[in-house]
Amino acid sequence: MHGHRLTDAWQHRGWLAWLLWPLSLLYGLLVRLRRALYREGWLTSERLPVPVIVVGNVVAGGAGKTPVVIALVQHLRARGFQVGVVSRGYGRRSQECLEVFVDSAVQDVGDEPVLIRRRTSAPVFVAASRAQAGRALLDEHPRIQLIVCDDGLQHTQLQRDLEIGVFDDRGVGNGFLLPAGPLREPWPRALDMLLHTGQQPAFADGFRASRQLASHALRADDSRVALADLVAGKPLLAVAAIAKPEAFFAMLRARGLPLAKTIALPDHADFSGWASNADGACTVLCTEKDAVKLWAMEPDALAVPLAFEPEAAFWQDLDMRLEPLLMH
Repeated sequence: MHGHRLTDAWQHRGWLAWLLWPLSLLYGLLVRLRRALYREGWLTSERLPVPVIVVGNVVAGGAGKTPVVIALVQHLRARGFQVGVVSRGYGRRSQECLEVFVDSAVQDVGDEPVLIRRRTSAPVFVAASRAQAGRALLDEHPRIQLIVCDDGLQHTQLQRDLEIGVFDDRGVGNGFLLPAGPLREPWPRALDMLLHTGQQPAFADGFRASRQLASHALRADDSRVALADLVAGKPLLAVAAIAKPEAFFAMLRARGLPLAKTIALPDHADFSGWASNADGACTVLCTEKDAVKLWAMEPDALAVPLAFEPEAAFWQDLDMRLEPLLMH
């Protein structure tokens, strides 16, 4: 409840936001100091030998960044480019630099990197330093022409050629820096491209993307089952450990699924102690991100993919910006 209270406060300049405002000034000072240290050369940033695209948020909390990364990699691979992905692997127990495979332990590499590898087949590396992950990726896969960095707009250590900022309907909230507001860095700031993943973008700039659940779910073996076939079957239990679980449940209901029960867990929860369907009385539905963890304990769970598609103008602008970077 405390977390919800804070995120609610981030949308308005109410008493709690103003109470935390002095701390946000300190946070802003530290952000500016760090930038200055990089600018003056006291801290060094690293340029990799291939172009780097960073996909990230200027606000805390999920805004649909991972679907953007997946769509981006799929688009670039379809155009014939050799693409790799680097990430920190949020929430993992290891700090090692590791390559991610479809059967990697989520505890070691993070849930989103496993999902990205599973959905794109592109090589994915995780490390505490995204620059280190990039070096390891290129050492192992020297034919890579382009690296997509999952998150990391604020990761100044890694130089980048293109920055894509992802926003949902919250926009920049109340406009305050953490912890008084959701901003990770002062806004406005320059971004090459803005992509809105919500239904009603909070500001006019940028491109739009459509997002809805697919008409099918996936079993652990990647076989499909139509959502329509689930309506008259066993009671449906929906579970989500994402930034906005209720949004997933609402999308399931919009697909005509009568949910008997819903379980909302914190983002990136590891499902430890999962026993909600031990007798198999329900059909369990989850997100793809959750499935990479849940299938180990609930092998019959069904993952419902997100059909995510940026507008055509986004791809046209992206391709135009990448052309000079990929000429060599």
